Amino acid sequence: MKITVIGAGAIGGNLARKLAEAGHDVEVADARGREAVAPDVLASGARAAAPADAVKDRDAVILAVPFGVAGQLADLFASVPAETVVIDTSNYYPHLNGRIEAVEAGTTESVHTSELLGRPVIKAWNAALAETQRTKGVPAGTPGRIAIPVAGDSEEAKRVAMRLVDDTGFDPYDAGTLADSWRQQPMGPAYCTELTLDELPAALAAADRVKDTAVRDTMAERFTALGADPTLEDVVEMNRAAHR
Repeated sequence: MKITVIGAGAIGGNLARKLAEAGHDVEVADARGREAVAPDVLASGARAAAPADAVKDRDAVILAVPFGVAGQLADLFASVPAETVVIDTSNYYPHLNGRIEAVEAGTTESVHTSELLGRPVIKAWNAALAETQRTKGVPAGTPGRIAIPVAGDSEEAKRVAMRLVDDTGFDPYDAGTLADSWRQQPMGPAYCTELTLDELPAALAAADRVKDTAVRDTMAERFTALGADPTLEDVVEMNRAAHR
């Protein structure tokens, strides 16, 4: 497939590298310029490109940009064909993004992104830490393979996103509609807890919007309590412990 990743940070770099290694034609665009794309990402076969060029004639575009930035890309996407699958990986953290009135009033995060962008999106890869994505992807069928929820309103587009999740080394799970994707947002039981395909459905079902928001808003204190150099395992255990 022809895939563009917009954003060359930890998540965007991970996805570009893994998808290129899986044999896809991958371009990476970043507002900071082509030099923002790390050499190891380009070594995988991905190519750096300008945003305006990178969204032309692509099968899928993955947004690996901070939450709330999608509105700045609306003009860029105005000419992108409707059949191009757009996948949102972002998460809303008020202490990082600033408080966004629509989301605070109850609009699901990726529904808000879709509205800003002016087109439908699929939600994927947001519920796994960057280091999990970088180090724990394994071939399909591997025992204990971590699952990643995928939500959206188009069954066809969702199938595309699920195939790409599989190509990055994780079991995709159909998590329902975009409106239901709040269940995979910070800090629900399914968020960054490294669950298997057997475990993930119950975690999504156990999500509680009020409780999960309260847990999310204590993240700064929780991270401070972990000390100066927490491991990936420390962070995953912290996330799991919040729901015991």
